[in-house]
Amino acid sequence: MKFIEFINCFKVYSNGVTALADVNLNIDKGEFVFVIGASGSGKSSLVKMLYREEKPTRGEVNVGGIRISKLRNRKVYKLRRKIGIVFQDFKLLPKLTVFENIAFPLESMGMKSTEVRPKVLAAIEMVGLKQKTKSFPNQLSGGEQQRVCIARAIVNNPKLLICDEPTGNLDPDTSKEIMTVIETINKELETTIVMATHDKEIVNRMKKRVIQIEDGVVASDKAKGSYK
Repeated sequence: MKFIEFINCFKVYSNGVTALADVNLNIDKGEFVFVIGASGSGKSSLVKMLYREEKPTRGEVNVGGIRISKLRNRKVYKLRRKIGIVFQDFKLLPKLTVFENIAFPLESMGMKSTEVRPKVLAAIEMVGLKQKTKSFPNQLSGGEQQRVCIARAIVNNPKLLICDEPTGNLDPDTSKEIMTVIETINKELETTIVMATHDKEIVNRMKKRVIQIEDGVVASDKAKGSYK
């Protein structure tokens, strides 16, 4: 079994719109994959299925051996504990420091502080924010805030990191820095990366696998692709 599988996957919304139509995809453990496509192409629906924000109407989606379509609502939290998610908007808790924001998901799981601290410090080191541990979100630049989000997403060593337009609110130079961090996570931690993006410059520069979604189907899937 592949690490991620979409098998004859359909997504039809209640208003009759077909977002995905018979999608078949495999993603290996440790791969770095860009998912591209225009707004309304079905790209977002595909990515949201990976963390069970959406369920397939028909077909199967499997993530790390978990069948998304069969996963009960009360078990979704178990899936999400194995996945890191980074969004375009930072979703940081404004009254918590950098350290506290990153520690929050571990503490929510009931992890002891003696276990939390080394994990948080390792994540902070990975994203290059050692000097900012006591800063609050409003004291950080946009790029620094996104680094905190990435650290929070990887603090529990997830096997999969989903990035949904992570550079959407950042300038080109900061976007490059963020992509360097994400690529380092992919290489050093062997974390599978699935990133939805509209950023042509990043996709064309990095030459990773590129899956293009058009009108709910996989229009192209290339090992070292570019943004068309």
